[in-house]
Amino acid sequence: FRASPHLNAVMGFSHAVLLCALLCAQCAAAQHYLRLRPSPSEHLPVPDLKEDPDPEYDPREQDLSERTLRKKLGSNFDPNFMSIATPAQLNVTSQDAAQLTRALGTMPNEIKKLDLTFTPYGTRVKVGKKLRRKFLQLLWTHTHCPVLYSWKDLGARFWPRYIKEGNCFSERSCSFPEGMFCKPVKSVTKTFLRWYCQGFLRQKYCTWIPVQYPIISECKCSC
Repeated sequence: FRASPHLNAVMGFSHAVLLCALLCAQCAAAQHYLRLRPSPSEHLPVPDLKEDPDPEYDPREQDLSERTLRKKLGSNFDPNFMSIATPAQLNVTSQDAAQLTRALGTMPNEIKKLDLTFTPYGTRVKVGKKLRRKFLQLLWTHTHCPVLYSWKDLGARFWPRYIKEGNCFSERSCSFPEGMFCKPVKSVTKTFLRWYCQGFLRQKYCTWIPVQYPIISECKCSC
């Protein structure tokens, strides 16, 4: 059997299309990882990125010059929320959190001005100052939503590598009756550098680019 020139041409074209499709699929798979960066989201704190584990896409030692990277980040470098070296971990337990609620912030006016006057059987009863103070303190401690900070390792593809991330205390309900929990209501944005690669294999090009990273700055008791 001898194929016609037309059939050979069709088969050759089909092989070329298949090869092109395979290469495109491989490139797309690589780009799926290489293009990852933090993106705007209502879900805070920012979830971990699913990185390509291939060390080929990590910055090399010559790409990690502190002097060069500090100059590139400029005034965006915030030592209160960023660390180049491994920081001491801030471990906050439930017991610590109760102490933190009393230490942070000022009691809001809606609690300070709470009317604790009762009228059982038509008789007006006013709570004493000492009991009132203790009750309001207990109420504020239970309903206050502090931001608890801990250091997070973003990995070798971010600079600075470590970020002090905020979380809302959510181990118990913050309302009477129970049902509401502490949730993020405000965030501040910090600028980091992200090692970003385009292309794949020998055709790839990598560089540091600035990225915006939101950090929880305020929590509130809500549904």
